Formats: sequence, C-alpha cells, structure tokens
Amino acid sequence: MSDILYMVLPCYNEEEVLPETARQLKEKYQQLIKKDCISPLSRIVFVNDGSKDRTWELIQELHEQDSMFSGINLSRNRGHQNALLAGLMTVKDCADMVISMDADLQDDIGVIDAMVEEYEKGHDVVYGARSAREKDTWFKRTTAESFYKLTNALGGEVVFNHADCRLMSKRALEGLAQYKEVNLFLRGIVPMIGYPSTVVTYERNERFAGESKYPLKKMLSFAMEGITSLSTKPIRFVTTGGVCFFLVSVAIMIYTLVQFFLHKTVPGWSSMLISVWFVGGVQMIALGVIGEYVGKIYMETKERPRFIVESFINDTEHQIK
Repeated sequence: MSDILYMVLPCYNEEEVLPETARQLKEKYQQLIKKDCISPLSRIVFVNDGSKDRTWELIQELHEQDSMFSGINLSRNRGHQNALLAGLMTVKDCADMVISMDADLQDDIGVIDAMVEEYEKGHDVVYGARSAREKDTWFKRTTAESFYKLTNALGGEVVFNHADCRLMSKRALEGLAQYKEVNLFLRGIVPMIGYPSTVVTYERNERFAGESKYPLKKMLSFAMEGITSLSTKPIRFVTTGGVCFFLVSVAIMIYTLVQFFLHKTVPGWSSMLISVWFVGGVQMIALGVIGEYVGKIYMETKERPRFIVESFINDTEHQIK
C-alpha cells in the first residue's frame, strides 16, 4: 500500500480562497491516488489560526462533506510559524510524509508530484524553492534575496528562495519535535535536523483572493526574528564594534594630547557634536541588539506553550470520496 500523505495549510482569515484551495487540492489528491502514488487514507489538514471570519466554519463544512479534509482549530491566533508547527506536530503520527503549504494558492500545487517522487527516492526533506522572482517588485525581490544571503552569511543555514513549502518524512518530523524553542523560524530549524534532503523548484503564483497577511512591517519583523533566532553573530558584532571604537578613541586621545602639547588645539564644537551623536547612535543600536537577545531569553525561560489545539477533526477510518 502506498504511503499516507498529509498536507498542512495554516489559515488566517482565508474564507475567500478556502473553497478554491480545497477544490484544487482534492483534484490533485485524486490524481495521485489513482496513480497509486499516495494512500487513499491521505488527508488535507487546514489549521485555523484564530481567524475572525468564517474560516473555521468552512473547514468544518468541508470535513462533513468529505473525509479527505481535516481541520485543526487553535485556541487563539498564534502566528503563521506556530500554526504551521501545530499542524505538523498534530499529524506527525498519522502520516508517513507531510507537506506544508500556504492556503492562498500562491505555491504551485503541481510541485506536490515532484516532492512525492523525491520522497520515494529516499529524501526525508524536500524543499520547495522559487525558480524566479520576476513577478515581485524590485524592492521585494531585492530585500528577500538580501535576507537569504545575509542570514547565511551570519551563520544561519537557510535554503535560498525557500519559504515554508516543503515535504517532511515521519522521522524528520520526529527530529523537529525535539526542538523546543519558543522563538520559531522553521526555515532555519528544519535544515538543522539533517537527514537526506533535496530541492525542487516552482514558479510562485499571484494570490488567488483576499489580502496578503505579510505586509512590509511583518516581513521586516519576520526577517529580524529569523536572523536573531539562528545566529549570535550580530551580538558578537556589537563586541567587535566596541573594541574598534575603543581603539579609535585611544588614537584620538593620543592625537589630542600631542596637539595640546604642541599648542595647536582649536575648539571644535562641530566635530564634538558629531562625535557625541555618532557614538550615541552606535550605543543605541548596540543596546537594541542586546535587548533583542535578552528578550528571547526571557521568552524561552517562561516555557509557555507555543500553541494550544482546541480541536482536531479527522476521520482516518473512511476512504476518500
């Protein structure tokens, strides 16, 4: 019998796109089942991340109409990464492999075939990466690619142009379950697990309906979360910068003393003012970087739950219609 495939799709206020997403994914599942690529016990799991619209009601209706569809309802909004993790951890014991994907149909569902093929070749993790960013604006393309390069340069291991579209085997999910941090950045955590992995590429589509849940402010916050969650190099840069400024200050002090004894000192109000502002700005940046890490330590020590599953509707006894 073929392996069981579960798909996990985090949803936040996705009532406009959910019916079409369900229709397209059902067709894809039926094709894969017909070709005996996946088991008829495979499921599509929508994770409701505290939506304020009818998203959860639609998920319940889909489940009642067809046992192919399952749903996870979180007790409150926990953000995309926590919702995704909740789905993965909830279904890891039900499936042989799990594919995560956004519910807005921007990820090409055609990549599912390639992912399953790579899984059958022995890969525990299959990353879905964008083949190009031609549809993005220049600003978004430049900042996104700069983020991946910067993260890798700072010591974080992330797959270039990969978001959260990936396939993970059961043992890869068991490995992920051992990572207990509260500050989640799954794109950086998954590569740490190890096991054989590969990359498949696809062209990302325009959003089918609704509004993006990641405006510029959230994207910048997410980037900062990723960098500080994966690397301690920024805080080391603060130390290195402090040493450099100390050496510069010593040089300036020596220069000033020499000029003083040569009676060549001239009151420099402008240079003093610039120096004070410059050093003050550097100190504020340094304190901000240190504060970011202290805040993460604070959150980790509380050991609060990353998510709470209110309900999980799943039918594993009936065949898919």
